[in-house]
Amino acid sequence: MHVVIAKPLRTFARHALAVSHSVVRLARGNRLPPPLPQPAHNHADAHIALTATECHLAKAIHTMIRVLDEARSVDFYRKAFGLDVAERLDFETFTLVYLSNAEAEFEVELTVNKGRQESYALGDGYGHLAVSVADLDSEHDRLGALGLAPKKIVEFNRDGALLARFFFIEDPDGYKIEVLQRQGRFK
Repeated sequence: MHVVIAKPLRTFARHALAVSHSVVRLARGNRLPPPLPQPAHNHADAHIALTATECHLAKAIHTMIRVLDEARSVDFYRKAFGLDVAERLDFETFTLVYLSNAEAEFEVELTVNKGRQESYALGDGYGHLAVSVADLDSEHDRLGALGLAPKKIVEFNRDGALLARFFFIEDPDGYKIEVLQRQGRFK
């Protein structure tokens, strides 16, 4: 996503960004990477597009999935991942249920369309939701003991080094959830 700023504001925006980077560097002991070089602009355009490094980034807040049975889904996410109902919004034709836990602000939004009887077709576009845990083996054992049928633990290597340890589990509607050992990029 690009934000367009009128040309007269370009200098101010870059100056403000440089000042904010300097202040943050001072506060963090100069641990920030150096600013990215600015591309040359040879056009007489009256606008300039700022990249994500030059403006505020979007914050992921929730993912939404459609479920058939609210109680069954809430029970699964509570048992499997400690997600509790943060808010429930009931409307005439559907209900929204937001699930979260104290570990992160990110929420799972369950959408229940009232009167629906048939399961949702997940299609070939849906991949998976991912969560990370401190102790993958213990979580695998715990979920198995609850009868939630986690798949086998996989060790994924790249260039001879462990990149990830994980397993998959499916919720009552067939959505795949990847459970990763908390390490490296999977925090």
